[in-house]
Amino acid sequence: MKISQKGLYALQAMMMLARHYDQGAIRIRDIAYEEALPEKFLELILLELKNARMVESVRGAKGGYQLRRAPSEIRLSEIIRLIDGPLAPFGDAEQLRSLIDRDAEHRALYSVFLAVRDAAAKILEHTTLADIMNRKEAESSKPFKGRKKKGGPSSVLPMVVHGNPRDRNE
Repeated sequence: MKISQKGLYALQAMMMLARHYDQGAIRIRDIAYEEALPEKFLELILLELKNARMVESVRGAKGGYQLRRAPSEIRLSEIIRLIDGPLAPFGDAEQLRSLIDRDAEHRALYSVFLAVRDAAAKILEHTTLADIMNRKEAESSKPFKGRKKKGGPSSVLPMVVHGNPRDRNE
């Protein structure tokens, strides 16, 4: 599945807000710093999340952003759909069903793509921010050989970000 850099930043910001859910509003600067995100880009993302009523802003000296609902009530699918559109790695489900109906020669192939799309969508529909936080806590308490050191790249979701990985090394 592909997810844009903007989608990844949105997920990281939402996870940070979930970690601090009971602590009140968090300033954009603090979110950007803790998650190593560009502050100006984060402002735009948080505005989108606010307009979708996933987060709310608090004014004043103790102002910032906080989740509008409990982390257990915010599904990853909501965030990804808002930022990146449909959850489909191979186009939307209706488009695939239409291809299955019309293209008999490639019906089996499109059926596999639809099954992959449905499986990915089901996982994201049934995974909340709280689930991710609980999973992260459980993994950090288990000894694991070869675990990445702190300060390494964030492991929000092991998904491909748009672009060719070979282009990043040049």
